[in-house]
Amino acid sequence: MKSITSSANPMYKELKLLATSSQARRKAGRTLLDGVHLAQSYLQHVGLPALCVVSETALLNAEVASLLAQCEAGAVKCVVLPDPHYHVLSQVEHGVGLLFVIDTPKSVVPSALTQSAVLLDNLQDPGNLGSILRSAAAAGIKQVYCSGGTAFAWSPKVLRAGMGAHFLLEIFEGVDLAAVVAHARIPVLATSSYATQSVFQADLTGPVAWLFGHEGQGLAEDLLQLASQHVVIPHLGPMESLNVAAAAAICFFEQVRQTQK
Repeated sequence: MKSITSSANPMYKELKLLATSSQARRKAGRTLLDGVHLAQSYLQHVGLPALCVVSETALLNAEVASLLAQCEAGAVKCVVLPDPHYHVLSQVEHGVGLLFVIDTPKSVVPSALTQSAVLLDNLQDPGNLGSILRSAAAAGIKQVYCSGGTAFAWSPKVLRAGMGAHFLLEIFEGVDLAAVVAHARIPVLATSSYATQSVFQADLTGPVAWLFGHEGQGLAEDLLQLASQHVVIPHLGPMESLNVAAAAAICFFEQVRQTQK
């Protein structure tokens, strides 16, 4: 295990860029997993990381020591940092002191949409995106298509909110959603407060694609018009609408309910 004590160390500078710059993460094709849960999920569902980083204090943690041993057994480069240097990299307050550096997957968009999926148009909030990914994975959905204006799915904030869902999904970024919808071989459903059909009345027993938009502005009008069906989530209170992540979860699990009848 290599110890890095200087903030001028080239590897530490690279780590700092990955931790603080979305542009650097995209350019390098790498990102950071922060914490034991994400590290365990990655090892279980994907494999070994490109690099393992621990704080000096974390070396005393039994869970960290076990994960570190797995990495070392797989010939993964491991580095230890003084606690102050490590805390610069981590966005988790009172975290355990473990980071994985991983390569972000590069997935090729399928020629046609044939299985249940989620299509996200200009979704901005990392917490909402991560929550939607987590709900989609829990509902058995495998594919997520993100427009160019949607938050970077592999940012540390989205990864933390996703709680390991990323490793169970195919995530396509920078996608022309209009083209995906146009080539869909399954129904594409969009939620709309103006729809007359409830999501609970829609036939969700087969594969469907769910289309969700920007937190404040909603779906772009051209995408809304391309959808096969518009559905509404009925609610009793005077609130105008639901949070997009909450709306998505309701839709996904209504689909689960119908398919398990």
